[in-house]
Order: sequence, then structure tokens, then C-alpha cells
Amino acid sequence: MHGSSTSTHFVGLDIGTSTVRCVVGMVDPNSPGKISIIGHGSARNLGMRRGIVVHVEDAAEAIVQALTEAERVSGMRIQGATVNINGSHVSGMNSKGVIAISAANREITPEDRMRAEEAATIVNLPSNREIIQVFAKNYRLDGQENIKDPVGMHGVRLEVDTHIVTAATPNLRNLDMALEKATVVPHNHTLSSLAAAEAVLERQQKEAGTVLIDIGAGTTNVVVLEDGEVQHVAVLPIGGLHITNDLAIGLKTDLDVAEAVKIKHATLSSSPPKRDVTIKMNDQNHVFKAEDIAMITEARVEELFEYVQKELIRIHRAHKLPGGAVLVGGTSKLPGMAEYAKEKLQLAARVGRLQGVSGLIDTVADPQYAAAAGLMMLDMLLMPDANASSSMGQTSARALKLVDNLFGRFKH
Repeated sequence: MHGSSTSTHFVGLDIGTSTVRCVVGMVDPNSPGKISIIGHGSARNLGMRRGIVVHVEDAAEAIVQALTEAERVSGMRIQGATVNINGSHVSGMNSKGVIAISAANREITPEDRMRAEEAATIVNLPSNREIIQVFAKNYRLDGQENIKDPVGMHGVRLEVDTHIVTAATPNLRNLDMALEKATVVPHNHTLSSLAAAEAVLERQQKEAGTVLIDIGAGTTNVVVLEDGEVQHVAVLPIGGLHITNDLAIGLKTDLDVAEAVKIKHATLSSSPPKRDVTIKMNDQNHVFKAEDIAMITEARVEELFEYVQKELIRIHRAHKLPGGAVLVGGTSKLPGMAEYAKEKLQLAARVGRLQGVSGLIDTVADPQYAAAAGLMMLDMLLMPDANASSSMGQTSARALKLVDNLFGRFKH
């Protein structure tokens, strides 16, 4: 990896169940606070099921195609990227870390803070799981609650509440193998939902309490942010492909016809039209009832929001998020999706829009690109750590740094 090539541009690689997307950006020369998008690429991915790599070769081929297209558009050579981790094997758990402050003056240093966070990572995990990220939610010092950052305070006993994200080691290895075959160095790994949150949420929403729902093809990624910190993450094994499959079964038609029906005619409006719709494919006309399409689509989407609601109930946040629900991902484009989410979750809901970027926006403004664009932003935010973390090789230290940068201890 050449230092000069990595520092000028930043790359997000979203390896999705149906599609691999890549976004390339650089710091906007006209307004230094903004990122300008200079390239993007996408390719169909045949190597995954529900967010997990099942055919390494196919996944690698899709990665190469997406990167090649992004290289062509941007005129940059891509050697590394910040990459997403997906699949319902990803799960979050809460953990506490406690340490004693031994310095003579009892002042908390950044090292103490790091030690407390590392103490929280000492959890009994099965041998086939590993920690991918650690999020510090808040600290306690000698019983004083809800401290955002304890550095510089004085005390004897420091505690931290964290949310730890773990994943299945075999699935991570397969992802690494696909990246290796595609000759991409992963600078950092993070969850699609966190990346999307970086791309579409305002700071105010992260503070007030918001659920971001990234509805992809094979999985739905959920993250709850509050007080600017990650409170909860989950990956649900349901997405747009399940709607397509249901339509194929319900309408007794081929998958490619069902996909076309979904894209052109599926809707979540409360009063579907009582008419027939026609899909022309391979010189054949297929006719379906619009109300059947709406009924099948709604049944599956209703199930999806029941899953999301369960996650919110589990953390006592159902109906209690002032920032509402923000939807991204390809399936969020179904007409009426935001209204439907609002009704089912009893929260304000909208489809997320990219923030703070310029350049080749037209393609990337699509909610399908939210995760890839967010991964590219994180690639920039985490740049200084890319080399340090690989030499350190310590997931937890890398993850802790990631969190520091991600949610604003050092950001503006």
C-alpha cells in the first residue's frame, strides 16, 4: 500500500447479498469539510446468501467488477477500502468494564479510559465468535452516573457500559478470503447500518435517539443511536429477496418476472388499485391482479417491521425515539414504505438522504448507496488508524479507535 495513493482518496465497499457497491471520494478542494464523490461502481453478487459469503470465487468476482468500474469512473487505483460486515450471525451484547485508578493523583488519563473499555471486552465468547466492534455508551466514576468522557476527572473506580458487536469467525474468514482474492486490503470492518447512519443521519438525530433501518436484499441491518452513541445493533435475516420469492410463489410465476413485478408494481399504499398489471418478458405477457401483489408484499413487510419492533422492545425503546426511524437500502424504495413504517412502529419515519457530500451525487443519492457512501466516509475518518491497526492486529483496539472517531469525541 502506497501512502500517497491511500491518503488522497477514500473507498467504501458494501458487499451486499444481491449487489456489491463501491464508492470513491476525496476531500472537496472547494470546501474542505465536505467529501466529493469521484467514482462509484456496482456489480451483481452471486456469492452470498443472506449477507454471508457462500461462494468465495463468485463474491470475489463481484468485488472485482464493482471496483474496476469505480476505478474507471474515478481514474484512481483502488488497493484498500473500508468494508461492511453483514449477516444474521452478527449480534450485539452489553458488557461492563471496571478498573481501579492507580495514579497517585487519581486523575483519569486516556489510557485509563482505554483500559476500562478493554476490560469490557473480556467476555466469555464461544470459540467460533469474535469481537468486531466495541461501543462505549457511558462511564461511571465512583458512582457518579452518565459521564460522557471521564478523562481529566479524578476518582478511584472507573466503570464503562459498552455495546459489543460480535460475529462468527468462519463467516469473517470467508469474507477475508473473498477480499484477498479480489486483492483489496480491508482498512476497517464495520456494520452496514453504522456506515449508513454516518451517511444519512444528522448529529441531532444521533443525540435525540433514532433507529436506522437498512433494508437490503437478503438482510435488514438495524442500529439504534442515542446520546450520540450506539445503543443496539441487530441484523435480521429478511429483505427484498424474500418479497420477490413470496411474489413468485403467490403469483405462481418465475423469479425474474416476480422481481420485475416487485420493482414496477409492488406498493404499500393503504388502498391498492383494483386493476390488472401486465409484465412483458421474453415476448410473453404476464398478467396479475394489483391487489394480489399489494397483499403479498405487505404481508412480508409487516413481518419485517414486527422483527424491528421486537428489537426496539428488547431495549425498551419502542415508540420512544424522538428522532424516529430512518430507512435506507434498496427495499426502502418501495412506494409507501415510510408511511407503512410510521404506522407499524408508531414513530416518525422517512427515507434517508445523503448528507454533506458533493461530486457525482446523482447515482449515489439513491438509498441503495447509503451504506457504501457511509463506508467511504468512515474510510476517511479512520485514515490515521489504517496502518497502526494492521501492525497492532488487535481487533479491540482498532474497534475502540473506530468508535472514538465515529461518534464525535474528536469530531467537530
